[in-house]
Amino acid sequence: MEQNNEQSLHFLDYWRVIRSRKEIVLVVALLVVITGVAYTFTLDRMYEAQARIEVRSDAIDVDVFTRRTSPMPQFNPFFLRTEFEIIRSRRTMGQVVRNLNLQEEWGRELMPDGSALPMGQAVGMLSNSVRVDQHRDTSLIAITARRPDPHEAAAIANEVAEVYRTHRLAQARGVISGGLEALQEELEKQQAILEDAEERLEAMREELGVALLGASRIQGGREGDKIRLQQLEGERGNARVDMLVRKARLDQLDGLSSEELLTASSYIVNDAALGLLRRQYIDSQINLSLLLENYGENHPEVRRVNAGLNELRQQIEKALSGLRRGLRADYEVARARYETLSEELQMVRAADIAAERDRFLPFEKMEREVMLQRDIYQALRARIAQEGIELQVPRTPVDIVDRAEPSFRHVSPRFTVNILLSVFIGLVAGIGLAYFIEYLDTSVKTVEDVERHLSLPVLGIVPQKVRPLNQKGPESPHAEAYRVLRTNLRFAAKKGTFGGAYTCVSGGVGEGKSTTLFNLAYVSAVMGDKVLIVDSDLRRPVQHKMLGTSNNVGLTNVLLRGMPVEDAIKPTDIENLHFLPSGRLPRSLTGVLDARRIRELVATLKDRYDYVLFDSPPLLGVSDASILASEMDGTLLIVQHRKYPRDVSARARRILDNVGAKPVGVVLNNINVMRDDYYYYYHSYYSYHYKDDEGSTEPLPAVAAAAKQAAPEETATF
Repeated sequence: MEQNNEQSLHFLDYWRVIRSRKEIVLVVALLVVITGVAYTFTLDRMYEAQARIEVRSDAIDVDVFTRRTSPMPQFNPFFLRTEFEIIRSRRTMGQVVRNLNLQEEWGRELMPDGSALPMGQAVGMLSNSVRVDQHRDTSLIAITARRPDPHEAAAIANEVAEVYRTHRLAQARGVISGGLEALQEELEKQQAILEDAEERLEAMREELGVALLGASRIQGGREGDKIRLQQLEGERGNARVDMLVRKARLDQLDGLSSEELLTASSYIVNDAALGLLRRQYIDSQINLSLLLENYGENHPEVRRVNAGLNELRQQIEKALSGLRRGLRADYEVARARYETLSEELQMVRAADIAAERDRFLPFEKMEREVMLQRDIYQALRARIAQEGIELQVPRTPVDIVDRAEPSFRHVSPRFTVNILLSVFIGLVAGIGLAYFIEYLDTSVKTVEDVERHLSLPVLGIVPQKVRPLNQKGPESPHAEAYRVLRTNLRFAAKKGTFGGAYTCVSGGVGEGKSTTLFNLAYVSAVMGDKVLIVDSDLRRPVQHKMLGTSNNVGLTNVLLRGMPVEDAIKPTDIENLHFLPSGRLPRSLTGVLDARRIRELVATLKDRYDYVLFDSPPLLGVSDASILASEMDGTLLIVQHRKYPRDVSARARRILDNVGAKPVGVVLNNINVMRDDYYYYYHSYYSYHYKDDEGSTEPLPAVAAAAKQAAPEETATF
C-alpha cells in the first residue's frame, strides 16, 4: 500500500506541474496548432496513381524442350527485393525522365528561365515521387506515383512499369543472345579440335596398321586376334571335355574283369569283330552244354567244342587287351590335343596382351578422345539450335496487372491528420516546456521544499489576491487562513506562555510580510487578543496606509527619546487593535534601531499587550530586520510561493540563526489554491467556519484539533 501511495503522489506531482503552468502548455500548443494548420494550407495538393505488375523469374511462356516438374516455381526471398532496387534505380528513373520528357516539363515550372532541368535533379525529383511496395505473400509489386497533377502521376506510374518490363525483356533476350554468340565461338573452337583429333587418329591407324571396315578392324587388326583367341578358347574347352570323357571311360574299364568287360564292351565301343567273337563264344558254350547232356567230357565232339571255346577265349582276351590299349591310346591322344591347345592359347594370349599394350591401347585411347570431342561438338550444335528456338519463343517476365488511372482525390496534405498531429506535438512541446521551466525554477513550490531546505514548520498557507482584512471584514474567505496561522502560532510558542513580541521577516522584497502581519493582527484582535502593530519598517512603511492614518509621529520619535511610547500609540477603528506608526523618517537611519532601545521598548509593550507585532524590512541587504529579529520572542519567516530561488529563503534562515533570532515557522504566501491541486484542500477552510451566539467568528473545532494533532511537542505545522 505504501508503495502504491508513493506512486500516486508521484503522478500527482507531475500533474501539478501541468496544472500550475497550464497557460504555457496551452499557448505553446495553440501556436504549434496554428503553425501546423497554416503550413498545411500552404502545401500543394498531391494526387496518387498506382500501377500493379506481376514479376516472375525469367522463363519462356511455352517449354519447348523440357517439361516442368513442379507446378509452382521455387520461392526466392531475395528476388523481389532485387527487383525493387532495379525499379528504383537511376537507370530506370532516367529512362522514364527521357521517355516522358520530364526535364523540359518540370524545367518550365521550376527554372526561372524555363530551361530544362539537369538530369540528376530530374531523376532525384522522380525518385522522391515514386514508391514501390510489395503485396504480402504475392509476386505483385505496386508502383505508386505522387504528383500535383493526377494525369501526370498516372503517366509516371505506367511509364515506370513499361520501362521496367522493357528492361526485363531486353535483359532476358540480351543474355540469350550473348550466350548464343559465346556458344557459336565455342562451337568453332570445338570443330577445330575435333578435326585435329580425327587427323591424329588416322595417322596413328596408318602407323599401327589397323585396318577398319565400318566400325570393325579385320586385317591384321585387334578384332581378328580377338576372334582367334575366342576360337582357341572354344577348342581348348571341347578338347578338355573330350579328354575327361575318355579318361572316365578308361578308368571305368580298368576296374572291370574280362567277363564284365566283354559284356559291357558292346555299350562302350561298337567293335563288330569283338561282337562276333562274343556271339561265337556264347554259341559254343550253348553247344557244349547240349553235348554234355548226351556225351561225356572225353567225347570227341565235346573235346572239339572245348578246343573251340579255348580258342575263342584266347581271341577274346587278345581283343579285350587291344580294346584296353586302344582306349588308353585314345585318351592319350585327347590329352595331348588338350595340352597342345592350352599351349597355343597361352601364346595367343601373350601376343594379344603385347598387341593391346603396344598398338591397340593407344589407338583406342585416341579413338575415345575423338568420340568425346565429337560428342561435345554435337552437344554444342544441339544447344545452339535449342537456344535459337527459345530466343524466338515469347516470354513474359513482367505482366502489368493494373494500369494506373488518374485519381482526383488528393492524398496530401491530410488536413485532419496534420491538425491532430499538430495538437499532439503542441501538447507534447508545451508539456515539455512546462517541465523544463519547472526544472529551471528553483523557487519554493511545496511545503516539503520549506521543510527540506529551511528546516522550519509551515504555520500558515496564504492564498493569492489577499487584501487587508479591514477592507473586507472578518467574514472574508481569506480570514480563515490567518485564523489558522494564529492558532498554529499559539501552539508553536513554548508551553506555559501566551502572546509575546513577534516580527515578520522575508528574504526579499515583495513577499507579503506586511500584509501577513496586518491580517494576523486583525484576526487576533477580532478574536479578543489585545494586539499592537509596530511599523518598524523604516525604509518603506506601509502599515499606516492599510489603516488609513498618518505616520508623522511614531516609532522614530520614541527611539530618539522625543516622545513617550504612550503618546505615540494610536487607537484604530478595530477593537483591541492599536498601532504604533513608523514616525517621520530621518535623513539618516544610522543608530535609530538600536538593539538596547528595541529591547527596552519590547519589554514595555509586552506588559501592555497580548501580542506585539513588528513589521520589518527584508533581511537581505538591510541590517534593521536582523536587529529586530534578535530581540523578538519569535520570528515568522514569510516566503512567497514560486517567486525567489530557495537560496534566498535559505540565506534568510542562516541570518536569523546568526543573530540569535528565534524563528518559529514559515508562512507560505501567495498560493493559487484553485490551480495547484497540492493546496486545493486548504481552500475548503476559507468558508468552513461558523459564528457563535455573540456574532464572533471561530474556527471549527475540527480545524484546531487537526492543527493540534499535527503539531509536534513544541511546534505546530500546518
